[in-house]
Amino acid sequence: MFAMLMQWMKANKVLPQISDTERQALEAGSIWIDGELFSGNPDFKKVLAESYNRLPAEEQAFLDGPVEELLRMTDRYEVNRTKRIPDDVLAFIKRSGMMGFLVPKRYGGKAFSTLGISTILAKIGAYNATIGTFVVIPSSLGAAELIKHYGTEAQKDHYLPKLATGEYVPCFGLTEPTAGSDAASIKAEGLVFQDSDGLTKLKLNFSKRYITLAPIANLVTLACKISDPQNLLGKGVDPGITCVLIHEGTAGFTHGDHHDPIGDPFYNGPLYGRDVVVPVQNVIGGLDGVGQGWRMLMEQLAGGRMVSLPAGAVGCAKATAAFTGPYSMVRQQFGIAIGRMEGVEEKVGKIAALSYMLEGARVFGCSAVDGGHQPPVVSAIMKAYTTAISQQLMIDGMDVFSGAGVMQGPNNILGMGYKSAPVAVTVEGANILTRTLMIFGQGATRCHPYALKVVGAVENNDAAAFRSNLLGWIGHFSVNVGRSAVRYLTRGRSAGAPVSGPTARYYRRLSWAATRFAVLTDLAMFTIGGKLKVRGKLTGRYADVLAWQILAIGALRRYEAEGQRAEDLPLLDYALQHALSQIQDAFEGLYANFGGGPLGFYLRTVGGFLLRLNPLSGRPSDSLSHRAALAIQSPGAQFDRLTQDVFVAPDESMGAGRLMKAFYLLNAAGPALAKIQAAQKAKQLPRGPAEEYAQDAANKNLISAEEAALVRKALAARLDAIQVDVFTPEQYFGVVNVEGGLTLGASPLKKAVNS
Repeated sequence: MFAMLMQWMKANKVLPQISDTERQALEAGSIWIDGELFSGNPDFKKVLAESYNRLPAEEQAFLDGPVEELLRMTDRYEVNRTKRIPDDVLAFIKRSGMMGFLVPKRYGGKAFSTLGISTILAKIGAYNATIGTFVVIPSSLGAAELIKHYGTEAQKDHYLPKLATGEYVPCFGLTEPTAGSDAASIKAEGLVFQDSDGLTKLKLNFSKRYITLAPIANLVTLACKISDPQNLLGKGVDPGITCVLIHEGTAGFTHGDHHDPIGDPFYNGPLYGRDVVVPVQNVIGGLDGVGQGWRMLMEQLAGGRMVSLPAGAVGCAKATAAFTGPYSMVRQQFGIAIGRMEGVEEKVGKIAALSYMLEGARVFGCSAVDGGHQPPVVSAIMKAYTTAISQQLMIDGMDVFSGAGVMQGPNNILGMGYKSAPVAVTVEGANILTRTLMIFGQGATRCHPYALKVVGAVENNDAAAFRSNLLGWIGHFSVNVGRSAVRYLTRGRSAGAPVSGPTARYYRRLSWAATRFAVLTDLAMFTIGGKLKVRGKLTGRYADVLAWQILAIGALRRYEAEGQRAEDLPLLDYALQHALSQIQDAFEGLYANFGGGPLGFYLRTVGGFLLRLNPLSGRPSDSLSHRAALAIQSPGAQFDRLTQDVFVAPDESMGAGRLMKAFYLLNAAGPALAKIQAAQKAKQLPRGPAEEYAQDAANKNLISAEEAALVRKALAARLDAIQVDVFTPEQYFGVVNVEGGLTLGASPLKKAVNS
C-alpha cells in the first residue's frame, strides 16, 4: 500500500520537486533554533542554553581603537559629496588590518569572531557605508572566505597574506542582468580548452553588474558555468557553477565604470569579460573545485548572511535610537519638548524597543555562527527582516527630525542612512523574494522533522523509509493538532516556561504560536504540496510568523543574558507584544487566504472567528510606548548601554556632536528648570519658556547664579543643535570655471537657520 501511495505522490507531484541547485542549498549549513519552531513544541530551556557571546578583549580593543580612529578621520559629508574615499583613509583601512578579519592569523590576518566582525561592521556602516564597503566586502562572501575554506594550499599561501594587507582588493562577480535573486541561472561561461602551449585553460565570457568594489578591485572572484565539451578535466561536459579568480590586467577583462547607487556613493559597477583566458589553477580549489561553486556559495551564505547586511541594518537602527531620542528632547514646540507629545513619543518608543530587539537577535545569531552553527533559514530571516525593520525605524526617525532630517548638509544626522536603506533591502537576495520564496520554502522542507526524509524516500523509491517517515509525520501532525487545541484553550499556559516572572508569559505565547505554525505548515504541505512555490503571498505570511518568532526569541535571550534588567523590561514588553501582534496578523492572513475546498472554507469562517476571538496578543499600549521611549530620552547608564558602539563625531560644533552636547546640557540643567517652573506655578515668575527666566529666577534667589548660567548655556546649545545647513548660491549650484564647465563648490559654510 505504501509503495503504491509513494508512486501516486511522485506521479502527481504532491511533494516539492527539488532541483540539484535547490538540493545543494538544502544540504548546506545546519538547523538551529528554527528546528525547534517547526517541531511545534520548542524547548526553550535548550534555546536559552545557546550562547550569547561578548566580544573578546582583543576585538573590543580594536573596536575602541582603530575603528574609532578610522571614523574620526572620515568626513562623511565630503565622502558623500565627492564620491571619493581619501587616500589616507583607505591606507589606514589596509594598514590596520580591516581587510583581513576573515584571514587566519598564520597568513597575517586578524581571524576575528563572527560577532566581532558584525559589531565592527555595524559601527562603521551606520556612520558611512562608502567606507564600510572596504571592510564589508573583504569580510563577506568572496576571495578570502572561499580560499580559506576551499582553496589549495598554494592558493592560501599566495592570496591570503595579500588579501589581509589589502594588496589585493577583492570583489565577487555573481549578479548578471538576467540573474539576480535567481543566482543559479547565471550565464557567465567558462569554456575548457587546450591552448597552443599544451596547457588546459579556461576561456571566460561574462557580463556582471551591481558588483561592489568592482571599479577599483584588482582581484575578482567570478561565478561562472564551466563547459568542457572534450571532458579535458575529467568532470564531464557540463561540470556546473565554478568560482574562478581573475587578476586585473588579464587580457579581455575590463572594469572601472561605476553604477551610482542611492544614498552613500559606495564603489559599485559592472565587470566585463570577452575571451578572458586563465589557467585552470585559478579555479578556487583547483581541479577539485571545478563544478563545486554553487555548493561553496550556499555553504558560506548559510551563515554569512547573518553578518554584513544585518550588521549594517542593526547599526543604523541603534544609531537612529541614539539620536532620535535626544533630538525629541532637545527640540521644542508649543513650549514643550516634542518627545513629550504623544504622536512623537509613539515613534520614539517604537524605535527604542525594536532596536533593542534587533540587537539581541544580531548578537544571538552571530554567537550561533561562532558556536559552529550555519543556519541558512535564520540567516535569511536576519537579512530580510533586520533590513526592512531598520528602514522603517529610519523613516520614523526622519519623521521625528522633520525638517532637520530633510535638509541635507554636513550637519544632517539621519539623512544619509535613510537614503541608503533601499540598498540593504535589495542586495544579497531582494527581500521580496527572500521572504516569499526562500525562508519558508527552504525552512518547511529542511527544518521539518519529517518532510525532507519523505521527499528523499520518494525520490529513492525506498518504500520502507517512506512508510516509516510518513507514519511519523502523521503522528507528529496529530499530536500538534491536539497540542494546538489545548494551548488555544489555555492561552499557552499548558506549554510552561523556562523562567518565572514577567517574561514567562512570552515563552508560553511563543510556544502556542509555534504549535499553530507547525500545524499550518503540515496542512500546507499536505494540501498544497509542490504548488507552494507559486503561492508567494501565502509563503510570505508563513515567513512572517517564523521571522517574528526568531526576532522575539533574540530579544528574550538578550534580556536573560544581560541579567534581566528591570529598566529594560518596557523595551522587552513592547518588542514581544509587537512581535506577537505581527504573528497574529500573519495567522489571520493565512486563515483568510489558505485556499479553496472544505479546509479553506473552515479556516476563513470558523477558524478565522476563533483566531480573532482569542488572539495571541494585542499591540503595545500607549502607556507601554511611553515607558519604552523614556529609555532613550535621558542620559544615563541605560542610554549608554542601548547606544553602545554608535559613533558620535567628537566635534561638538556640528551634527551629532552638537546634538549630544545639547542633550547632556539640558539634562544637567533639568533641576534648575524644574525650580523655575515651580516658581511659575507659584506665580513668583511670569509664565513662558522657563529658560528665558533664568536670570530673573537668580535675581530672586530662586536658583543660584551657577544654575542660571547653566540654563543659559543649555538654551544656547539647544538653539544651536536645531539649526540646519545653508549654502550660498555658488556652493549650491557649483562654480563656473573659466572654460565654462561646471565644478562643485567647496564644502558648505557652517551657516544655519532654524529648522
